[in-house]
Formats: sequence, C-alpha cells, structure tokens
Amino acid sequence: MKLTKYAVIGLLTLATTFGITAPGASAAPGGLDVGPMSSSLMHGDPYSSDTTPYSSPGRGAHLAARSVTGAVCPTTMIGSDRIPVGLCTRYVGDGLKIGVPSVALFDPVTAAPLANLQIPGGSLFSGVYGFLDSKDRVVIGAGADRVVKVAHRKAAGRWQLYVDQTIELGSHIRPDDSINAIMPDFEGRLWFATVGGTVGARSTDGSVVTVQLHRGEEIKNSFSIRPGGQAAVVTDHALYGLRIAGDTISTVWRRAYDNGGGIRKPGQVSRGSGTTPTYFGPGKSSCVAIVDNGADPKVNVYNSDDGSTVCSMSAFGTFGGPATENSPVAWKNSLILSSTWGSEYPSVAEDGPATPRTAPFTGGLTKVDVSPQGCRRAWETGSRDKVATLPKLSTSNGEIHFLAFANTPVNLGGEQNAGQVYYSAVDFETGQRRAFVPVGLAPFDDPIQLTAVIGPDGSLWQGTTATMLKIAR
Repeated sequence: MKLTKYAVIGLLTLATTFGITAPGASAAPGGLDVGPMSSSLMHGDPYSSDTTPYSSPGRGAHLAARSVTGAVCPTTMIGSDRIPVGLCTRYVGDGLKIGVPSVALFDPVTAAPLANLQIPGGSLFSGVYGFLDSKDRVVIGAGADRVVKVAHRKAAGRWQLYVDQTIELGSHIRPDDSINAIMPDFEGRLWFATVGGTVGARSTDGSVVTVQLHRGEEIKNSFSIRPGGQAAVVTDHALYGLRIAGDTISTVWRRAYDNGGGIRKPGQVSRGSGTTPTYFGPGKSSCVAIVDNGADPKVNVYNSDDGSTVCSMSAFGTFGGPATENSPVAWKNSLILSSTWGSEYPSVAEDGPATPRTAPFTGGLTKVDVSPQGCRRAWETGSRDKVATLPKLSTSNGEIHFLAFANTPVNLGGEQNAGQVYYSAVDFETGQRRAFVPVGLAPFDDPIQLTAVIGPDGSLWQGTTATMLKIAR
C-alpha cells in the first residue's frame, strides 16, 4: 500500500462558501449530513472551496493558546458546540504502536487536548479526509471495510471520545486497500474513495455501489461533491467526473492531465496532481479545477457537466516554482493557488525520490480569474512569504489566511526572525498583505502545508508538527 500525503506526514514528522452568504448562515442544505458547513470538512464544504463565512483574526491576530499534542493533526473541525476536534496521527498509540490514526478533542480556550481515541481497526489512510456530521460526530474510515462515527461527551467531569456507530461496507474494497476519503452528498449518501482507485457510495437504505477507476491509478487526495449525485475525483493520472444513478456509478467523463511522467517534485509528497478538485463558478459548481504536474504546471478548468476545457494557463508566474500540494481556493469566478515547490518533508514520508532532489522553497500566492474569455492572472504576491499552509479565504472580510515563513528579513524590534512562523492575511482583491504576526517557532510549530479551520468567533486553529495553535483577534 502507498501512503497518502497528509497521513504519511502525520506518521513521520514527529460568493460565500458556495451558498453561505453571511457569518452565521452556515447551516448545511437539506440532505447534506454535516455540521456547520464551513468548519465540518477539511476543505470547508463539499465543493472543496476552502472558504468560510466567518471573519478571521486579521490585523489584530495574536497567539491566544498553544498546546503540545503528541500528534500531527492535518484536519481540525469545529462543530455546533464550538469544541475543536482533530483528525490526527499520534506518534505513539495504544500498545506503543507508532503512528496511529486518532481523533482528538481540544479545549476551546486553552487548546489543551481533552481526550484522544485511537481509530479501531484504522490505518494511516483513514485519518485525514473525514468530516463532522449533523450530530458533531467525526465520520472517518476505519480500515478497508468500515466507517465509524466518533462522538464526544462529558461524564464524571471528564471528556470522552467513543465510537457511536459503525457502518460496514462489506467486501467492496480489496483487503490490501484502504479508505482515503469520506464525503456526504446532497442526497443523503456517503461517498468514499480508496488509495487503490475504488470509488463508492452507501445509500440511506444500506446498499453500497462502487466503481473501479483505471487500473494502476491511485487516489492521493480527497474528492469533491455537487448536487445530483455527482463527484469529481483526481487520480495520479486523470480527473474524473462521476455520477451515481440507481445501483451504478458511471464515469461521465475522464480527462487525462500532464502528470510529469509520474515524477514527484520537491515540495510534493506524492506523484501526480497534489490538488483536490475544486468546484466553483456560476451555479456553484459549473466548473471544476485542478493543477496538473507538468514541468510548467497548468491550472486546468473544465466544464463540470461534460469535461470540456474552459481554460488552461500556467499556474504560477514569476515566483515560486513548478509544483503545488495544495488545492485551489475558489470564490465566485476566481481561484487562489499556492506554490509549495521546495517545501520540505521528511524523506521517508515521500513517495520516492524527487526530481530534482531538492529546490529552494520560496512559496507565494497567485489569483486566477476565469471568464468565458479564458483564464487571466489577476495578481501574484511573488516570493514575499513562504506560504506554509493550505490557505483559507474569509468571504466576510475578503482576507486569505495562512501561516508562513518570511523570505526576507522582518523588523521585529531587533528580534531574530530565523525559524519564525507567522500568521499572514492577504487581500483577496489586490494580493496586498493585511497582517503578518509572529505566532510560533520551527521546527515544533512548522505547519508543513497542513490546513486550518476558522471558528465562528474568528479564531483560527492550526495543527503543526507537534502543537495545536489557536490564533485569535
């Protein structure tokens, strides 16, 4: 079995939100069994827009709390009770097992871990792309044949995590495979994808249907859902548009992309595209975008209905480098892309040697506008900041938020800024920096391209190599 990008890191590193129009208006549409829309999924919503309606820390940002976790938590979510929950990989689990998937509960004020639960029968592949359902339960894959729903409660003055429900998927997945991602759809089904290229859906009546994508292709990222029983799934070779009807999942269209000959670039953990497909545009999902893995990587935008090309252009301009491991952020008809070329991961966590083996990490963001006339670059930040996390966009204040390292010296009153981790906010319209505040120190607070969540109080929660950070206004 091959390791997915965030799960491996965890083991070895010791518009609106498309339908949400205002802060607080984050209830999920009928049929979609999730908690608060923008804080219950890794990428913010089923479209993978990586946006939130909540106003974020901005200029007043400061480190409000920090805890040592004993784990890496690539996904942090906040339910209706406002208690942060992390999908994590613990360094040492029960029985002294090394690198085990777990669920962690965090104090909303101090960020201290309140409870931990090792996923029963789980594997590294399970502990990344889950979600919170409408009962604030973590829905996550557990091995190759089941999904568990983990709830939390307080009993005798102590918080507990426990498996509240187990869903058996039967023999639809090979025993040597593993569930990579779980996602609900708008019709009440539960979709899943495996590393080995199996995509399936479980209906409310318990029936399960699957489809095997092209042999030899692997799924290293999550997938995205839109209404009508449709999904966009990217493998290390192609992007698929899938649709479920009755007892069949069919491939509506398939678009092979330039995967760079199957090489892994420095700044990427796996081969092929490092992006989860992102739905966006008129009707919330008329377009779908990925960034390919070519020598000059392109952002490729397709018509979601038939897979025809809307536009394609170089993902990055004069900064950064030719690779990204982060999904596009999408709002209205625009995409925000971040370069991860040269970002460092432990060599044992990577899917084979990189070509070239190393590269300087300079990072940066770019905005691409999409119209009937094609793709157009609106702005780029250049290599001002080394963007070290998957960015999030607050649609209420128009700021893009991420943690970063400085490429150039920063005046901190004479303090040394080497290894300093910063909270940064960038204006969505102009790309101008709105905030740049020190919040941590590498290597312990290095966020290694993980993603954050912004809660209804405007606090940003970010997992790192060894800590959980709460950044507040």
